[in-house]
Amino acid sequence: MGPRPVVQLDPQARILIVGQAPGRKVHESGIPFDDASGARLRDWLGVTREVFYDCAQFAIVPMGLCYPGKGASGDNPPRPECAPAWRSQLLSHLPRVELTLVIGQYAHAYHFADTHSLTERVASWRNYWPRQVPMPHPSPRNNIWLRRNPWFETEVVPALQARVATLLERADTADKC
Repeated sequence: MGPRPVVQLDPQARILIVGQAPGRKVHESGIPFDDASGARLRDWLGVTREVFYDCAQFAIVPMGLCYPGKGASGDNPPRPECAPAWRSQLLSHLPRVELTLVIGQYAHAYHFADTHSLTERVASWRNYWPRQVPMPHPSPRNNIWLRRNPWFETEVVPALQARVATLLERADTADKC
């Protein structure tokens, strides 16, 4: 489908969302998390679409900036050359980030040096708190994981919503992007 980097960043952002790579729908719209995954993620964060897409509040920098194409069981993983080529340069423009949401197995693999499974890491979310939150991907494809791990939505999501609300209250929104 050709390259079409999909990111959202502003130096004022206090919350960074690290996803995996844009899906086909996001590639077509050019808007990060503009799909069912985004709707669930916004619910988990307790924010409206308008707040979520305020780049002075939320930076969104996936591991792969472009749609990696369709694989045998869903989308392909992010292209391996993308994060080493661009990640540190992009993140250097985000000096005010106080919370990083690390979403999905590919983002976990890059950000965490441990050998835990995604489920083990998400279950030990307090070890990373309050600077980072390891999270499952909000895709509808993860409904089975969510059913097997109901503690995520009863323990992690309320704490995450409170932390996000606190950061948004403190944010200076005078310079909207």
